[in-house]
Amino acid sequence: MAQKELHSIEELDQFVAGEGKRLLFKHSTICPISTSAYEEFQSFLQEQEVPAAVILVREDRPVSNEVADRFAIKHESPQIFLLDGGQVKWHTSHWKITKDAIVEALKS
Repeated sequence: MAQKELHSIEELDQFVAGEGKRLLFKHSTICPISTSAYEEFQSFLQEQEVPAAVILVREDRPVSNEVADRFAIKHESPQIFLLDGGQVKWHTSHWKITKDAIVEALKS
């Protein structure tokens, strides 16, 4: 399943409002840790059908900041969120973002 890039608060609103479990990934294109985490995320998406979106934290800072404000979760990059019913059910960052961790989060 293809992922979306979210470039506006409106796109974020639409994504968060969607039905069921969905993954939101904050990615810094200049950070090697983020690149590694993004590869894990992509590897997961190749095998699983889960709606997914990416926010490029440098290019779309207002959208990235809105996520931190809306869910009251300190901004980190890279960072991944599991959303269900518009709420964050799980999140983690940096080296903890692995394909296995995403699989486990979706099971719970």
